[in-house]
Amino acid sequence: MSSGPDGPRSPAPGTGESWGHVRPFSIKTKLGALVVISVLITTGLSMIAVHTKTELRFITVFSMIATLLITQFVAHSLTAPLDEMNTVARSISHGDYTRRVSENRGDELGDLAQTINVMADELEAQDRQRKELVANVSHELRTPIAGLRAVLENVVDGIAEADPETMRTALKQTERLGRLVETLLDLSRLDNGVVPLRKRRFEVWPYLSGVLKEANMVASARATMGSGGNHTRTDVHLHLDVSPPELTAHADPERIHQVVANLIDNAVKHSPAHGRVTVKARRGTLPESLELEVLDEGPGIPRSEWRRVFERFNRGAVRRPHGPGSDGGTGLGLAIARWAVDLHGGRIGVAESERGCRILVTLPGESSVPN
Repeated sequence: MSSGPDGPRSPAPGTGESWGHVRPFSIKTKLGALVVISVLITTGLSMIAVHTKTELRFITVFSMIATLLITQFVAHSLTAPLDEMNTVARSISHGDYTRRVSENRGDELGDLAQTINVMADELEAQDRQRKELVANVSHELRTPIAGLRAVLENVVDGIAEADPETMRTALKQTERLGRLVETLLDLSRLDNGVVPLRKRRFEVWPYLSGVLKEANMVASARATMGSGGNHTRTDVHLHLDVSPPELTAHADPERIHQVVANLIDNAVKHSPAHGRVTVKARRGTLPESLELEVLDEGPGIPRSEWRRVFERFNRGAVRRPHGPGSDGGTGLGLAIARWAVDLHGGRIGVAESERGCRILVTLPGESSVPN
């Protein structure tokens, strides 16, 4: 059995590959037809010469001319696609992955054209992933850098004292920055499925409370600095609802921080003025499992966009972000959230909601992907 771009091909039972899968317009068929036609032309002209008593030399000349014309036609049909493939291959070697080879043939050259196009698609996808990696890193590093800069500028300008509490805030942002830099190696291993998870048991209420406080602090810092990037909204109220209060979960806190922070950022960005964003946490069906919900009061997401919102660089169908101080974003936040949830073996998606947008996250807890 052999395999081609269209999937496996099996020879006919009891026969070889060349007999089990004969193409009606394969190159072998065309070359064989060329020989047969040439013989028929020569034989036909010879018979005409015998009946008309024409000199053999004229018949030979006519036969050669006819055979050469047919050979030229067949040769052109074979070399023209090869020239096109050579041009496309040169473009790919120079980094242009947008060109494709025509696949309107039913012979082996058509298979080769399809293989080249598949290779170009894969190379284009890899090039796009490399660019997205840089964008992902920039997106994630922006938050701790903005928080650290705000704290240090307040100390330098005399707005805040360099007391232990302020320095602890700066240290926390520095530590988070260091952890994010360490994830660069994790991202490089992502395609191989070997990204490590540092899972542990933690209390959900104090953990999520800290995430929400950090979101408020970063938003206030950005508003003070007038920095671009993510939202600078301070008019949206963040509400935390954890039930039961002693709820615990078993997951990687750093990855879950990425999920919740990006979901909050997206919800606040699309909230109306003085809106409300609610983060809910409930116990899942499995031991130490967790169900998270992030609900806003914005315009919501059309059902047709429910699957696409988690694609990288997808900014949704809303033309303009809602509320003052928000922008269109980079289209990476929800993609990063999905990546972190997938690492845990969980699920993330848009759920039904009477108002606004509701994102539901399910983490399987102790039964999830092992460390």
